[in-house]
Amino acid sequence: MSILKTIQSPADLKRLSPAQFPVLCQELREQIIGVVSNVGGHLASNLGVVELTVALHYLLDTPQDKIVWDTSNQAYTHKLLTGRREQFHTLRQYGGLSGFCKREESVYDTFNAGHAGTGVSAAYGMVEAREQLGQRHKVVCIVGDGAMTAGMTLEALHHAGGLGKDFLVILNDNQMSISKNVGAISSYLNRTFTGEFYTKMREETGHLLRKIPHIGSDVEKLARRAEELAKGAILPGLLFEELGFRYAGPIDGHNFEHLLPTLENVLKMKGPVLLHVITKKGLGYEPAVNNPVWFHACPPFVRETGVPAKKAARPSYTQIAVDSLVKLARADKRIVAITAAMCEGTGLNAFEKEFPDRLYDVGIAEQHAVTFAAGLAAQGMRPVVAMYATFLQRAYDQVVHDVATQNLPVTFCIDRGGLVAEDGTTHHGAFDYAFLRHVPNMVVMAPKDENELQHMLKTSLDYDGPASVRYPRGVCLGVAMDPAPTALPVGKGELLRDGTDVAIVAIGVPVWQAVKAAEQLSREGLSTAVINARFAKPLDQELIVNVARRVRYVVTVEEGCKMGGFGSAVLEALSDAGVTGVTTKILGLPDWYIEQGPQDLLRERYGLTTEGIYRSVKELVGKSPAALRERDLLSAAIDHLPHGDEQGS
Repeated sequence: MSILKTIQSPADLKRLSPAQFPVLCQELREQIIGVVSNVGGHLASNLGVVELTVALHYLLDTPQDKIVWDTSNQAYTHKLLTGRREQFHTLRQYGGLSGFCKREESVYDTFNAGHAGTGVSAAYGMVEAREQLGQRHKVVCIVGDGAMTAGMTLEALHHAGGLGKDFLVILNDNQMSISKNVGAISSYLNRTFTGEFYTKMREETGHLLRKIPHIGSDVEKLARRAEELAKGAILPGLLFEELGFRYAGPIDGHNFEHLLPTLENVLKMKGPVLLHVITKKGLGYEPAVNNPVWFHACPPFVRETGVPAKKAARPSYTQIAVDSLVKLARADKRIVAITAAMCEGTGLNAFEKEFPDRLYDVGIAEQHAVTFAAGLAAQGMRPVVAMYATFLQRAYDQVVHDVATQNLPVTFCIDRGGLVAEDGTTHHGAFDYAFLRHVPNMVVMAPKDENELQHMLKTSLDYDGPASVRYPRGVCLGVAMDPAPTALPVGKGELLRDGTDVAIVAIGVPVWQAVKAAEQLSREGLSTAVINARFAKPLDQELIVNVARRVRYVVTVEEGCKMGGFGSAVLEALSDAGVTGVTTKILGLPDWYIEQGPQDLLRERYGLTTEGIYRSVKELVGKSPAALRERDLLSAAIDHLPHGDEQGS
């Protein structure tokens, strides 16, 4: 019988013998691989922490004891052991389990997270809450070595180490974040006693010591103790010791004979402790071991081969953006690119291939990435910061204070703008229009298609100030591409079709849906204009106001939050121009965190499809004061008609 099927909670896990754990881990990996191959997800990182997760839930008394997973995209085993096995096939699906920890989903999920570097801070907050409330439970945070490049992690270690409360941080060291780790801290951690030279030396020394008559075994044990002391005194433990943590490790995170007793011991230690655990990303599935970057967050794939289940028929917006950037960089040596541990995700590996000395991966350090770009720009370079919309949020102050106040020519390539599907609430790019458009000096653009995208990149790099180009996740529309990028006039939109009844003002990917909706409305007698705004800032006020003055209804469309976003900018422009007599409506994302689900389904749910735009315009026209007056007049006229008798009615 399957061991995994007997486990409904960690209490069931405690009834097992540790001798059964290797079989359980194999079953867990099979379950994870089977589901992720069907629905996509974070595979490699989850396969790497199976043993560690089993050991933690075996030794801790969860949910009384608290486990915090930094980023939490490696918590699939945690979900399977905490009562969610029956629902695991719904992972990352609309209405199903989240791909991350979610407090609303389970009492075992102690903190919602989707961004790296938050775990130690949150966990230490729980430590201090425990102390303030006089409680006695344990708090454990698992943080990846990639998150050691995040400033927040170091800030939290500094704080926790200084206060000295009981707290266990487990450093899950697999030499990877999403891309391969970079920087001095990564190099520091990699100088462990796990290298080939040290392993060989250790084996040979032990062999020689055991040959000494009578005392060989004792001497070898003494040598092992000396070795452990050396580990704590030399690399990499010294860094953590200086921050106030007792350092233990590194140990093999896949060997229960090492993992269980070591964990049991460190959980008894007083004060802040850091346990260094070495794991292998993708362990148990050869394709993921060989290509951990692709299998970090992969689409559905063929389980037997590891190849994608579907091949995209057209290039992605990301690919078009980077191809255009490469073309422009060939002609301008001032152009450099910056990523925050997302080289493959943002497509910049193609840029790096041609310009290896002009690509900077700063690690999970978005704040540093932006201010680093500002320094480059201050000295005449043309830096391009490429990151997902959800991650640019982390560097908001740097955008405002370090880039915009100095009007520096930094280009922000904002990937995954809008709805990003299965990663859900922490990853949708809902807020960038709103948090960028009110920043002085900032230019905010979004293309209607891939051809316009290449021209916007050229526009941004030619502009002598900060500018952002926002584009969505997914494949392009397949429109014809101009041979070369050319700059657009800053702040100028385009009138795609004219009309006298309704004006739809759209930006970004919903523009073509707006055009199709307008065609349908016009066929039904509502003459409908469509404006491709192109710029959320500076807005083409002249074009929008001129069209608004000759229609009765203005509808704005954006794949971003309605509050303070693009639609708000249009209404402000109409107000500033004194436009009256028009009925308005903003179509966009509502004031809550959007759930996970396929992009098309979410766009349909929030009225951002052709049918949704059409329906909203029809509803607006039907509810307008003019329409209601017409309805009242018609009703009054009917009331004044002569009434026949019942048979003649």
